[in-house]
Amino acid sequence: MRWVRVAPHGAGEAALLLTRASTPDQQAAVGMQAGGRVAFFLDTDDFERDYAAMRDRGVNFTEQPRDELYGRVVVFEDLYRSRWELVQRRGT
Repeated sequence: MRWVRVAPHGAGEAALLLTRASTPDQQAAVGMQAGGRVAFFLDTDDFERDYAAMRDRGVNFTEQPRDELYGRVVVFEDLYRSRWELVQRRGT
């Protein structure tokens, strides 16, 4: 079995542990960890820059960018159908 730990610099012991689905049931669940809801958040300090770069690279956005009380957001899917929110929080 192969595991990959992913963590930002300075995170200490906090990290994501990534493994490969190894059974048909696990493979069917890939991308559905949160039952179809947004599971991950990608913060940015320049929403328009990152949205344009991701769109130009073919990222699958499931909606148009919108403004919420907490900031500017858009939902996208990664290669495995997991839903993410690109967000620039107010004040950043």
